[in-house]
Amino acid sequence: MYKNHTREEKIEALGRVIDTLDILRVQCPWDAKQTNESLRPNTIEETYELAQALLDNDDANICKELGDVLLHVLFYSKIGSEKEQFDIADVADRLNEKLIFRHPHIFGDVKVNDAHDVEQNWEQIKLREKGGNRTVLAGVPDALPALVKAFRIQEKAANAGFDWEKPEDVWEKVAEETSEVGAEIASGDRDALEAEFGDLLFAVINAARLYKINPENALERTNRKFISRFNFIESQAAAQGRKIGELTLDEMEALWQQAKLNK
Repeated sequence: MYKNHTREEKIEALGRVIDTLDILRVQCPWDAKQTNESLRPNTIEETYELAQALLDNDDANICKELGDVLLHVLFYSKIGSEKEQFDIADVADRLNEKLIFRHPHIFGDVKVNDAHDVEQNWEQIKLREKGGNRTVLAGVPDALPALVKAFRIQEKAANAGFDWEKPEDVWEKVAEETSEVGAEIASGDRDALEAEFGDLLFAVINAARLYKINPENALERTNRKFISRFNFIESQAAAQGRKIGELTLDEMEALWQQAKLNK
C-alpha cells in the first residue's frame, strides 16, 4: 500500500541509506574496494535495467531499479567525499542551483507559452552557463548509442531554430536518402553505402521526432513484437518435433502471419 511520506520522512529515509552505505564502505570487503572505474559497468547495467522497467510500465520494478541507481549516485558521492572533492550535499546543491537557473520562467521573470518555449530557453541557458556547453551540440555525450545520439542532436538543433518548417517536409528528404542508398547498392561501393544508410536512418529518426515519436521507444516496441512472433514460430516448430531451421520459408511465413493474428 502506497504511503504519501512527509518531507521529513523522505529526508530520514535518505539519511538511513547514507548511514548504511557508510557502514558498508568500511566493513564490507566488496564495498570497500570499489572505485569510480569498477562501479561504472554496474552503473550502466542498472541504468538499462531501469529503462527496461520503465518500458514495462512495472511500477514495483521501477521503484526497485530507482533504488539501485540511487545507490550508485550515493556511492560515487561517497567516493568523492573520501577524495575530499565533493559529497552528496554538493551534488544536491549543484543540481538545485541548476534547476533554478534553468527555469527562469518559474524562478524569474521570463515568459513562456508552452513546453517548446521551455526547451528552446533551456538550450540558450546552457550556452550561457559558466562551465557549460560551448556549442549547441557539445552537450550530446559521445558515448550515447547512435540512435539516441541522433535524436538528441536533432532535438538540440531544432531548439536552436534549425528544423523543418512542417513535419511533412521531411518525407522528401527520406525519399532522397532512400534513392541514394539504392544508387550505392547498384555501384557496389560498400563505404559509400554505409554512409548513405546512415543518412537514411538519420532522416527517419528525424521524421519520428517531427511527429512526436521517440524512435528509441518505437524501435524497442518493434523489437519486442518481432521477438514474440519469432518465438511463436520456434515454439510451433518444436511442437512438430522440428527445429526452426528445418522449416521452409513459406512455412515460417505462414506461422508469422498466424502470430500476427494471435498478437
